[in-house]
Amino acid sequence: MDPVLLYDTTLRDGTQGENVNFSADEKVKIALRIDDIGVHYIEGGWPGSNPKDMQFFDLAKKADFKHARLVAFGSTRKPGIQPDKDDNLLALLDSGTSTVTIFGKSWELHVEEVMNNTLDENLAMIHDSVKFLKWNKREVIYDAEHFFDGYLNNREYALQTLTAAIEAGADYIVLCDTNGGTLPFELEAIIADVQNYLEEKGFKSPEGAPVKLGIHTHNDCGMAAANTIAAVRAGAVMVHGTINGYGERCGNADLTSIIPILSLKMKRPSISVDNLKKLKSLSRYVSETANLVPLNNRPFVGRSAFAHKGGIHVSAIMKVPRAYEHIDPGLVGNERRVLVSDLSGKSNVEYKVKELGIELGNNGYDSKKIVAEIKQLEQEGYQFDVADGSFKILVEKFTDQFQPLFELESFRVTIEKDKDQPCTAHATVKISVGGKQEITAAEGYGPVSALDNALRKALDRFYPDLDTMRLIDFKVRVIDGTRGTAARVRVLIESRDQERIWNTIGVSEDIIEASWQALADSFQYKLAKEEKIRSSN
Repeated sequence: MDPVLLYDTTLRDGTQGENVNFSADEKVKIALRIDDIGVHYIEGGWPGSNPKDMQFFDLAKKADFKHARLVAFGSTRKPGIQPDKDDNLLALLDSGTSTVTIFGKSWELHVEEVMNNTLDENLAMIHDSVKFLKWNKREVIYDAEHFFDGYLNNREYALQTLTAAIEAGADYIVLCDTNGGTLPFELEAIIADVQNYLEEKGFKSPEGAPVKLGIHTHNDCGMAAANTIAAVRAGAVMVHGTINGYGERCGNADLTSIIPILSLKMKRPSISVDNLKKLKSLSRYVSETANLVPLNNRPFVGRSAFAHKGGIHVSAIMKVPRAYEHIDPGLVGNERRVLVSDLSGKSNVEYKVKELGIELGNNGYDSKKIVAEIKQLEQEGYQFDVADGSFKILVEKFTDQFQPLFELESFRVTIEKDKDQPCTAHATVKISVGGKQEITAAEGYGPVSALDNALRKALDRFYPDLDTMRLIDFKVRVIDGTRGTAARVRVLIESRDQERIWNTIGVSEDIIEASWQALADSFQYKLAKEEKIRSSN
């Protein structure tokens, strides 16, 4: 079967999501990464709406796109204005892209009550705009906005809006579930009716083939990916979506799910096998650029997508991975992870220590004994299924394989509060590295921030590579609140560098001590990785 065309709108529709924002330079870099995996169309933005998108298209003219066609997005002409006098349409032409996408209204509600327009003028706006762009030799993708809501409200008029775009020469007609309220069985039935309507009318694409349909869905019912797949089953040949599902309200259809479903489940390959392996890396890159924490439970590319915790599960995947995995995680650039917790058995520990490259049994600590120790520690409040970094260090300590790259001599943290000023935090840290001592002090936005800054300064004399590491998440949980302010707390720290994300944990009645434990483990884990890389080179 023919591949499905992928249309990415991360840089336009995705940026309408809350807390998602990219500079023009960042948009170019993201576009090149999306191009690298073989996406067919990349929507860069709306050049008629803001200076940043205009700057993006200027920068993009100098970029070297290998696979994708860059797309400029905009609306139909305004009511009562000729297309060649409409600033939005002229901006689309000025963007220099060979493909443009325009949207028009399919729903009477929007035409009459939102735009204060007439139904006939709306049809003329669609027709005139598409015809003008085709006359200027552009490939035109027409987005039928709110099509499914419009269809349910007035089928005949919604279909007339499609007719206006088709008769003007649109290359693709994209049906949009703009409010995200359509269910898969409704959507599939409506698309089937649209297909019958187009056949009965004898409509053809500009090449003389049947009209090419696309689908653009939003996730307000949690159905964006399911609706997209239903549309492909019903005959859509182009799918719109964003990386990580970013977008307005609940987001758009997530291409990181849709691409592997099309390729691996439906045998409708849209990108190459090699490019499919870049999917997780692309997902992380976009979330990092957006400065958003990646969702661990995101299908296919999330950190937890192939994580196994139950002992029975782990025992099974050690023998036959597909017993608990629907695909090989390597196909999408992900990896299998085994979690260790109080639910673990020997299989979890044996798999995990092998993964971490640790030898067992040399000092009497076999997997059975380690499981017993872990279950006791988890009874005290530790949670190693979310702290791989601390688990590695713990097992190395059990088996006498831990080689600390620094040791704490002491630290002191002070908090100062003036009457009319916010709190300030100061930390002093004394560490030793290979018998050499270092004492440093630093300020921070809080006590943990101050400790982090002071430890970095102390270690910088010995390890200059720490500038690539940063803390991206800090969580505090009260384990048992019955003791009030004397309760034991658990601190989880998530850290990352350019290649990895790791988690560490600390537990204590003192929140500063628990924070130090997690912080120190995070630095020990990072430094051990760097030492291993250096020694292998």
